[in-house]
Amino acid sequence: MLGPVILAASRSDKMRRFISAAPGTKQVVDRFIAGETVEQVVPIIEDAADKGLEVTLDVVGEDITTPEQAAAARDAYLELIGRLKELGLGTKAEMSVKLSMFGQALEGGHELALANVRPVVEAAAAIGTTVTLDAEDHTTLDSMFAIHEELRKDYPQTGCVIQAYLFRTEDDARRLADAGSRVRIVKGAYKEPASVAYQDKAEIDKAYVRILKTLMEGEGYPMIGSHDPRLIAIAQELARKAGRKLDEYEFQMLYGIRSDEHIRLAAEGHRMRVYTAYGTDWYGYFMRRLAEKPANLLFFGRSILTKG
Repeated sequence: MLGPVILAASRSDKMRRFISAAPGTKQVVDRFIAGETVEQVVPIIEDAADKGLEVTLDVVGEDITTPEQAAAARDAYLELIGRLKELGLGTKAEMSVKLSMFGQALEGGHELALANVRPVVEAAAAIGTTVTLDAEDHTTLDSMFAIHEELRKDYPQTGCVIQAYLFRTEDDARRLADAGSRVRIVKGAYKEPASVAYQDKAEIDKAYVRILKTLMEGEGYPMIGSHDPRLIAIAQELARKAGRKLDEYEFQMLYGIRSDEHIRLAAEGHRMRVYTAYGTDWYGYFMRRLAEKPANLLFFGRSILTKG
C-alpha cells in the first residue's frame, strides 16, 4: 500500500525539497496544476466554458504557519474573484477553499478561519458564484462543519465536502441532505487511522454508494467527486431512481485526469465541473494526487527516470 507512505511524505520538508528538485517533477506537476497565477488560469476557465464545462478553483497552499499567511490566502482568493468579475466569468467558476489555508490550525484558528473566509464567500456571492469548503483530515471537520453552518445563515449556497472513507460521514450526509445544501462527496485523500476510517477500497466504495444514495434521495444538490467509471454509472442510476433532472446534481473531476470523460458527460447534458488548482505552493496537493492512484505515481516515476 503506497498511498499511506506518499501521504506521510506530503508532510516531510526533506521529501518536499527532494521532489521539488527532481528533473521530471515539473512535467508531472503541470498535469495537475493549471498554473501559478490568476492570469495563467484564466484561459483554462475560458476554454472550459467554451466546451460546456464549469470549474471550481483552488488556490493551493494550505500549510500556513502565521496569521499573515492566512490573510494573504484570503487576499489571493479576493484577487481571483475580482478577476472573474472583470471577465464576466463568475457564473462559470466557483471557488474551493481549505480552511487550514485561512488559519484554522493556528491559535484561535476557528474564529480566524471564519473571519478570513467570510469576505471570500461574500465577494463570491456578489458576482453570482459560491464557495465550497474542502474537507481535510478528520480532526478539522467539526470546525469546518460549524463554519459551514455559520456561513449558510447569510450565504445558503455555500457548499461543503464529505469523505466516504470516514465512519462519521453517513451521519453527516443525513444531516446535510436538506433543501438548498450543496454537498460534494469524495472518497477521501488523507492518511486516516483505522479507528475513524475504512482502510479497504471495497468498503470505501460501498460507503460511497450508501452516502450518495442518501444525498440523491435528499433535498439538496449532490456533487459527485469521482473518476471511477463504476461510481459514475451508479450515480446516474441513483439520480434516475430519485427522479432528479440533469441540472439537479453535478459531476466533478480533477483537472488533468480523464479529460475525455469531462467532455463526454457534458455532451450528455450533465453539469460537469473541473476541480482546477493553481498557485506556487503545490507540493501537498500534488502528493495527494499521487497517493490517490498508482498510475499517477508510475507516470511521475517514468518522468524522473527519463529526465536529467
